[in-house]
Amino acid sequence: MWPIFIFVSKFLRMEDYSTEWFDGGNHRRGNLILADMYSDSLLIERFPDSHFVDVPHVRQLCHWDCGLACVLMVLRTFGINDCSIFDLEEFCGTRSIWTVDLAYLLKKFSIDFSFFTITLGANPDFSSEVFYKEQLLQDQGRVDTLFKKALEAGIHIEHRSLSGNEISLLILSGQYIAIALVDKYKLSYAHSKDTCLSGVNDRLPNYIGHFIVICGYDKENDEFDIRDSASCRKHKRISLLCLDDARKSFGTDEDILLISLTGEEGQ
Repeated sequence: MWPIFIFVSKFLRMEDYSTEWFDGGNHRRGNLILADMYSDSLLIERFPDSHFVDVPHVRQLCHWDCGLACVLMVLRTFGINDCSIFDLEEFCGTRSIWTVDLAYLLKKFSIDFSFFTITLGANPDFSSEVFYKEQLLQDQGRVDTLFKKALEAGIHIEHRSLSGNEISLLILSGQYIAIALVDKYKLSYAHSKDTCLSGVNDRLPNYIGHFIVICGYDKENDEFDIRDSASCRKHKRISLLCLDDARKSFGTDEDILLISLTGEEGQ
């Protein structure tokens, strides 16, 4: 894994550079965004202590469409307002929404992003989770096909996790926001108890998959600003530790869609 500042510098674009990357053992060629940064120390010095993007808040309409609401928030951030959750549902053709479905939606609207995950496809280990049990067998073929066709569709997938520190630096750069898959139980617990479940067994039976938008970070308080479509409040804050706890819960595959705010679509 790249050291954190080298990784972040690769995403803070000063020039595009075509390079080779590896996906699940398959040698492929993609177009990664690299940057010619001065040094790690100068990289961190150039960041402000906080940065927030005014992402419009969209409430989900049903228990299953939080991901679509997050995509809608991203689209409205880019000024794309002539689209509804119902339109996105029609584009997906399913109500069983996976992160890869959201990736294809973002691509359809020419939003520049990278998809990070620790599992390339539907994770069969999730069959033990109540949240996945009914749909996993049904969805596995469809989801695996979407992953296999991702490169052809122009979707770049990184087979690795992003740390909370990496996310915080990318947000502070002012160039990115993100859609993250989290454990809704752990996220709700963090808000209600002002704490998190760090150190508790990751495989809690209460796992509920939920998508949120990460759109700000305050270094002094070590808190992220998020948009939660299940909440009536526009602004919600969560600590880096608690967000990592919810993001890395068993069931999430640590999925995150890192969205560029430059408005330039990757090749």
